[in-house]
Amino acid sequence: MATRHLSKALAGLAWGLCLAVIAPATRAADNFVATTGTEQAAKGKKSKSAKPPKPPTDKGTGENKAERDKRLLRECKGKANAGACEGYAS
Repeated sequence: MATRHLSKALAGLAWGLCLAVIAPATRAADNFVATTGTEQAAKGKKSKSAKPPKPPTDKGTGENKAERDKRLLRECKGKANAGACEGYAS
């Protein structure tokens, strides 16, 4: 008797899960609107004037690699060989 109730409960649970999965899919299919290729292409077009201009980029300190090497050799004399001074300390 108990197995009959258990099997009915499991069957009801399985049926409920099936309905829960199918119901959202049918609602999505009801809201579907077909579009043609020309309508899709019109949506994707963007005008070039809509882009804002790029802000100017900061060039940094303006020193090149050779100038940086000279500065680090000068500033890192006698310091620990770590951080920015790694390879430049003596």
